[in-house]
Amino acid sequence: MATKEIILNKIQILITNHFETPEKAFDFFDKDSDGKLSKKEIVKLLKQAEINGFIRGLVSTKLIEGYDMDGDGLIDWEEFKFAIDEIVGD
Repeated sequence: MATKEIILNKIQILITNHFETPEKAFDFFDKDSDGKLSKKEIVKLLKQAEINGFIRGLVSTKLIEGYDMDGDGLIDWEEFKFAIDEIVGD
């Protein structure tokens, strides 16, 4: 199984190589434009980041558990930004 560092690195590469800003990445994956990323939308982000299909569901759950600060089961822009800042800061 891929380590956390490998997964976070792949997400960072996806965002920096394919989007001008983290905001544009967030907007791209927020398919329903509700200002939040659902587990389904996070799975699509992980697929784009070339995370193995077998572990995408598990990783998306862990990302929500780790960064969903308001407990709504979704990742809003502030939570996404916090996650990206943490990924880039490593």
